[in-house]
Amino acid sequence: MAASPQPVSLLGRRTRLALDEMLAALVVDGYLLAEDAKLVRLGSRSGRSTVELHPLVVVANAKLPNQRDPGRPLNLEMLTEWLAGHAKLPYLKIDPMKINVAAVTQVVSRAYAERHRILPVAVALGEITFATCEPFDNAWAADLSHMLRRDVQRVVSNPLDINRYLQEFYGVQRSIQLAQDAKGTGYNAAALLNFEQLVELGKSGEVGADDRHVVHIVDWLLQYAFEQRASDIHLEPRRDAGLMRFRIDGVMHKVFELPPPVMTAVTARIKILSRMDVAEKRRPQDGRIKTRSSSGREVELRISTMPTAFGEKVVMRIFDPDIVAKDFAQLGFSAEEDATWRSMVERPHGIVLVTGPTGSGKTTTLYSTLKHLATPELNVCTVEDPIEMVSPEFNQMQVQPAIDLDFAAGVRTLLRQDPDIIMVGEIRDLETAQMAVQASLTGHLVLSTLHTNDAPSAVTRLLDLGVPHYLIQSTVTGIVAQRLVRTLCPHCKQETAQDPHEWTALTHGWSVPLPDKVFKPVGCLECRNTGFMGRTGIYEMMQLTQRLRSLISAQLDLGHFGHAALAEGMRPLRISAATQVARGLTTVQEVITVLPPIEHGSA
Repeated sequence: MAASPQPVSLLGRRTRLALDEMLAALVVDGYLLAEDAKLVRLGSRSGRSTVELHPLVVVANAKLPNQRDPGRPLNLEMLTEWLAGHAKLPYLKIDPMKINVAAVTQVVSRAYAERHRILPVAVALGEITFATCEPFDNAWAADLSHMLRRDVQRVVSNPLDINRYLQEFYGVQRSIQLAQDAKGTGYNAAALLNFEQLVELGKSGEVGADDRHVVHIVDWLLQYAFEQRASDIHLEPRRDAGLMRFRIDGVMHKVFELPPPVMTAVTARIKILSRMDVAEKRRPQDGRIKTRSSSGREVELRISTMPTAFGEKVVMRIFDPDIVAKDFAQLGFSAEEDATWRSMVERPHGIVLVTGPTGSGKTTTLYSTLKHLATPELNVCTVEDPIEMVSPEFNQMQVQPAIDLDFAAGVRTLLRQDPDIIMVGEIRDLETAQMAVQASLTGHLVLSTLHTNDAPSAVTRLLDLGVPHYLIQSTVTGIVAQRLVRTLCPHCKQETAQDPHEWTALTHGWSVPLPDKVFKPVGCLECRNTGFMGRTGIYEMMQLTQRLRSLISAQLDLGHFGHAALAEGMRPLRISAATQVARGLTTVQEVITVLPPIEHGSA
C-alpha cells in the first residue's frame, strides 16, 4: 500500500488501487471526513484479516457516513460507481441471469481472470466486455485484445461480485465439462431423434447422478434459484442442448444451457433427491425435496417430471414457508376486502370458493387463511393433490388415484375425523362437490378452489357439475376470484401522470376518480432493470346475500346474476386492480394483461 498522506488523484494511475490513495481521494471529493479516513487507515493496518481485501471493500465495511450525500450510504455499490466515474469507465452491476456463462468462460482461463481480477461478462462478434475492480491496472487489456483479435471493452464492477461469479461461473462450467467427459464417447445425438431410442440410451452409459460434478451443478442451481426469487425452475431437454429457465414474478427467464448427457444426469440427481423411480422415464412422476437456502431458511420444492421427445422435462415449484405466514394485508387485500373475507371464513360452516387460473395465487390465499384459522381449539384437515406445502398446524392428506383415494373419498374420510375446517384442493367432479356440500350441511367450514374466470361463473360451474341449485343456495357462503399482478419496484418507481383513456378502459364505466398520482416502472439494480419486484393479488369478492341465493336456479342466467352481484356490493376484479394502481403498487398496463375479458358485467 502507498503511504503518502497527501490527496492523490486516482486518474492516470497504472497500478492497482491503494487504500491510502483511495481514502485521500474520497476526502478530496467530500465523501469522507479526514478523521474517518484516518480511522479506516489505522484499522486496516492493525487488523491482519483485511490485508487481502480490496480497498473498496475495506471502506464499505467501515460503514462510514456519507458527508456529500447523507441520504445515500457509502456502501460497496456506491463506492464502485464513484470509482467508475474517476476511471471514466461504465459502471456495471453484474446480473448473472444476463450472462452467457458457457460463452464467457471460453474467453480466458480461470487462472488468468483471477490473476488480473477480471471477469468476462459479454461476448459479441467483434468485442469482448470484461468487468474489473482495478480500472487503472489495464495492461492486460491490450495483451488480450492482441491474443483474441477482438476489441476489449472494460466496465467497473464491485470486487465481491467479480470474485463470487469467477468462482461460480468457472466452477459450474468445469463441473459440466467434467461430467460430460465422464460420459465417454457413448453419446449419440442422432439417437435422440427417436424417443424409444432415448429410453434405451438411458439404460446405460449415462453420467452418474451421484457424480460429484453433477451434485455440484444441482446444488448451485437450487441456491441460484433461491437467490433470484424464482418461483419455478424448468429443466427442458432439447435435441442439441438442455435449457434451464426460471420463472420470476410470473415471467420466464433463460438461465443456462447444458449438454444433453449432463442434463440427463442432473435430472436423475433431482429424481434421486425427490425419491422418484430413477429407472422409470416413460411415465410422469411427482416428488418433493426439502432443503435450506443459503440464509438457513427451510424451503420446499415440489417436483414434477414429464417425458418429452428428447428426455424428461422437470419442473420444480419452490415454496417458501414464509408464504403461509402472510397476513391478509400482505396478500393485497384492501381494508374492505379484508373485512369481507374474514366475514366469509370466520363462520362455523359453509363453503367458500377461491377461483382463478393456474398460477393466480389461490394456494397462497388458502394456506394463509388456514394459518389464520388454525388454533389449538380447532381441527383443520386438508385433502390435496399434491400437498403443496407441509404445515405443522394442519392434518394433510394427499390424493392417491392408484388406490382409489380421490378428493371425494378423501373428504368422506375426513368427515369421520371430527374436523372443524376442511380444505379440498380442488372441486373437479360431481362426487367431490357433493361431499363438500355434505360436509357443509353437517356443520363444517369447507374451503376449496375452482377454475373459472370470475366469481359469478363459479355458481354456473357447480350447476354444470350437477350440484342441485337448492344445495348451492343453502351451502355456499362466498366466492372469490383472484389474479396476481407484478408490483412496481419500490426502489426505482417514478411518479407520472395517468392517461385518462387508459384509466377509462380499466374502470369500464365505473365511477372511479382518476388518481392524483400514479407511478411507472423504471428499472434498477434491485429489480434487475425490469421495474417490477414481487407480486400482489387483485380480488373479486362475492358474498351470497339473500337476494343472490334467490336467483340461483337450475336455469341460471349468468348475465343477470352477475349484474345482481354487482348491485349487491361485489367489486369486480378491474376495480380492485384500479385500487392497486391508485395506491402506487402497479400500473394499468400490467393489470390489463391479467384481467379476464368483459362479458356479463363482472369483468
